[in-house]
Amino acid sequence: MDAQIDVKENEARMQRGELYHAFESGLVAKRQRCQQACSRFNAGGHLERRKLVELFRDITEDKSPLPAAGTSEEEDSRLLADEPFIDGPFLADYGFNVRLGKGVYVNFNSVWIDTCTITVGARTLIGPNCAFYSGTHPLDPFLRNGTNGPELGKPIEIGEDCWLGGNVIVLPGVTIGRGCTVGAGSVVTKDVPEFHCVVGNPARIIRKIEVKHPDPAILP
Repeated sequence: MDAQIDVKENEARMQRGELYHAFESGLVAKRQRCQQACSRFNAGGHLERRKLVELFRDITEDKSPLPAAGTSEEEDSRLLADEPFIDGPFLADYGFNVRLGKGVYVNFNSVWIDTCTITVGARTLIGPNCAFYSGTHPLDPFLRNGTNGPELGKPIEIGEDCWLGGNVIVLPGVTIGRGCTVGAGSVVTKDVPEFHCVVGNPARIIRKIEVKHPDPAILP
């Protein structure tokens, strides 16, 4: 297969959400790199916060500098407060298409099929066993052709200040607006406008969320 494929163009097509070949050797190697990075992170639950942040950044290939280490573990944790909090196991295809905002929390057993970008806004909370599928396949079985045929993807975007309950699945191309709540076990198949609560399979709007200014006394 590789002899017939332009490697750079194939990956560019993947990123653009066009048909591409996932089993081209370069993409296979990138998935293997990510699997190894995920394994290192998932085995490190006993490690201090800074090391876990570094291991997670290996998954996402985030090369931006971290603040200098604090004089104590407690101070260091404060310095890293804006980094995502991830409970393993965390599994991704490529890692470099997963983009988590400041203070995002991801509970254990999350799956990220990051064929295209999966973006999660700041302060969003993600429950256990959630899955984000930005990859998909042609419906035509002859075009799909098992592992020999092409695949494609669509980006997923989740806004700031959302809350996804446990066992939520988000499908390719979905945008969830800011401040939304997604009930446990929901399958989100289409866009959700900001400040709405959705529940079910497929997820449906059950109410609009009325935003109130919190009492400053309860804020950190």
